[in-house]
Amino acid sequence: MKTQNELPRKSKGNGSSRPVPELVAADSQDCPREQMIAEAAYYRAEQRGFASGNEMSDWLQAETDVEGILRNSQ
Repeated sequence: MKTQNELPRKSKGNGSSRPVPELVAADSQDCPREQMIAEAAYYRAEQRGFASGNEMSDWLQAETDVEGILRNSQ
């Protein structure tokens, strides 16, 4: 799994940069399930401004979302 420093960065207009996770297709054979969940959890955290205290909730909801996607793709 990539660390924060290994994620690609996208420059904003004000010169600052922040990590931008790579998008992965849900049915990709190259992408392990855990990586898909980690990325989905990241996006959930991003949507709520990375406020601490909800990491487990983000992960569990992302896991449910990914399981649903994988189940529907079969």
